[in-house]
Amino acid sequence: MVASSVSDKALTLGHGPALLEVFLEPTCPFSVRAFNKLSGLVSLAGEDQLSVRIYLQSQPWHMFSGVIVRCILAAKTLPEGNAAALKIMQAVGEHREEFEFEDHCRGPNMTTTPQQIIERIEKYSGIRVSEAFDKPELQQLIKWHCKYSRQNGIHVSPTFMINGLIQADMGSGEEISQWAERIRNA
Repeated sequence: MVASSVSDKALTLGHGPALLEVFLEPTCPFSVRAFNKLSGLVSLAGEDQLSVRIYLQSQPWHMFSGVIVRCILAAKTLPEGNAAALKIMQAVGEHREEFEFEDHCRGPNMTTTPQQIIERIEKYSGIRVSEAFDKPELQQLIKWHCKYSRQNGIHVSPTFMINGLIQADMGSGEEISQWAERIRNA
């Protein structure tokens, strides 16, 4: 069953009143850097003080982006739900070079198939997504992520929104403490 509410559609961390929404492309090096800081941010701010919602911002220059995004969202539909999706995000980030192309157009992945990408994801994450990947209703969740990004004017990854407002000057290179301060002052 595909999730229905906004928070059910996103990958989530924490459950507090302050809201950080993050738009990430799973193989973008800056998105991976941001993703790797989110658990620490929630720990610093407090799980009961901060909610983080992660939306997937598929980008065509990351050639396998659509396949990888579908795998992550397919994992969200499994019994392990959010935890499985986050585990795949982590695994892809840890092995991002194996999911990318050199200069977005050449290299060893030129002969790689979508099936091989799914198999890599399963190998690195330990999450079986092949069957869930094929769910027809998953398409609506993928489209929802895309539409939510577009309606908020999201073009690059990562993009951050605090309490519904885009933070154009917030970046993955900032320290977790700087993010926490921004959220406290929003």
